[in-house]
Amino acid sequence: MPELSGQTGQPVLTADDLVAEESALALLPAAAASDLGVLPLSLDGDRLRLAIADLRDFETLDAVRAATGRALRPRLADAADLDEAIDRAYGSHAERMIAGMGGSDGTPGDTEGATSVDLAAKLEELAREPTVVNLVNLLIHDAVQAGASDVHIEPFEKTLSVKYRIDGLLHGVSPPPRHLRDAVTSRIKVIAGLDIAERFLPQDGHIDFDVLSALGGGRRRKVDLRVSTVPTVHGESVVMRILDRSAALKGIEDLGLDPARHDTLTDTLARPHGIFLVTGPTGSGKSTTLYAALQHLYDPSKKILTIEDPVEYELEGVNQIPVNPKRGLGFADGLRAILRQDPDVVMIGEIRDRETAEIAIRAALTGHLVLSTLHTNDAAGAVTRLIDMGVEPFLVASSLQAVLAQRLVRKICEGCRREVPASPALLRRLGHLQDAAAGRSFFEGAGCRACRQVGYRGRRAVFELLPVSAELREAINRRASMSEIRALFPDGHVPMIEDGYRLAAEGVTTLEEVVGVAAA
Repeated sequence: MPELSGQTGQPVLTADDLVAEESALALLPAAAASDLGVLPLSLDGDRLRLAIADLRDFETLDAVRAATGRALRPRLADAADLDEAIDRAYGSHAERMIAGMGGSDGTPGDTEGATSVDLAAKLEELAREPTVVNLVNLLIHDAVQAGASDVHIEPFEKTLSVKYRIDGLLHGVSPPPRHLRDAVTSRIKVIAGLDIAERFLPQDGHIDFDVLSALGGGRRRKVDLRVSTVPTVHGESVVMRILDRSAALKGIEDLGLDPARHDTLTDTLARPHGIFLVTGPTGSGKSTTLYAALQHLYDPSKKILTIEDPVEYELEGVNQIPVNPKRGLGFADGLRAILRQDPDVVMIGEIRDRETAEIAIRAALTGHLVLSTLHTNDAAGAVTRLIDMGVEPFLVASSLQAVLAQRLVRKICEGCRREVPASPALLRRLGHLQDAAAGRSFFEGAGCRACRQVGYRGRRAVFELLPVSAELREAINRRASMSEIRALFPDGHVPMIEDGYRLAAEGVTTLEEVVGVAAA
């Protein structure tokens, strides 16, 4: 830092100098300031005084300039001091913002005792308070910048809990006071198009939201939030699912399959008919894989139709139909309609019942390539699940081409990755891989600001791909058990635990993650 100070001719600001004014903080959201590593200090006319650790980081300075719309007066600061100052400044800024919305007596956000006559009007008034609007906007913006997939707002007797689901796990964040419960909930319901006065029945809606991407040079991008509210004994619980439509969809080559299984998958998708299933629990990345497959299959000479709940991403050249149970359009009815549209490829968001399964399989047997998902633990389980639904074994045996089972594991944060020995307890859970892992080191994340001190940042999938051979078809036809089906897996078959172990050995994820989702 002294060397840089000498090169620029500027003194380094001390920790005591890093005091930010409210007017400056209001120009740049907390998440953007943290991501960029800058602190707005004050306004000098139309110019913004800004603390930054590298005055020659012109990309960051351009991003701040675009995000704030102000000319800058950058000042040099120590990186460690700057990190602490950012957390301190924005923490107190948020607290003052919340405090400005009303005292703890609850008057601004309290609708207790309101009659049915004036309830809707009072809630509407609360939802349009500028400070409530700003607070909800800040909450959504911060969640998107943090990479959250969901925002949970939960009312309890004495508290209001706010959590982000990041990389599959919930993380608590600083919530507004409980007395703002009705104000925050009402604002979300207003912008989601829900009935603001209905507090005793579940409701579903969606929000189109513009987010400022500071790391993208100040550009704005749209995200779609699927909103669900349910009544609880202490008020309405709200969950917002975040769908970032500007995020680049993955192609088949981006899924992380090794070359052999990549080729097996593309060979399966090249077949003119049959059914290809992707299996795994909720939140295991099945939709990402199906969208990658659809992009791979896209050809102007083919007609591709989907029936989804909901349509998460719009694909160019693909006819996508959202299910609408309120109007009587479910997967089965939608699939029947699709088959009258002369399709070449059909994607069904999920096979949930016997009726949908039988229609899908008969479509696969009559010249259509069908893609869908099932909730099963592994590839072999998909076969038995279809039969358990009541589908005749000979139909399954004749139509099924391949099953791809998958889970998501968290990736080690590259900013704090370190080498560690494997614990004996984890080694024992590796089963047949225990000997291969003994004596070698693996990796973990120590925790840093970039990963919010958890040691992980981002996720990727681990897979098990099962192509259906002639021997497997015969076994399915005679209702073979799951263990018999597993015994017929082809040479070179890679179980999910082995795929996960490969990633752990490469330093992509931890052994703990692997055994947690894929241990035999």
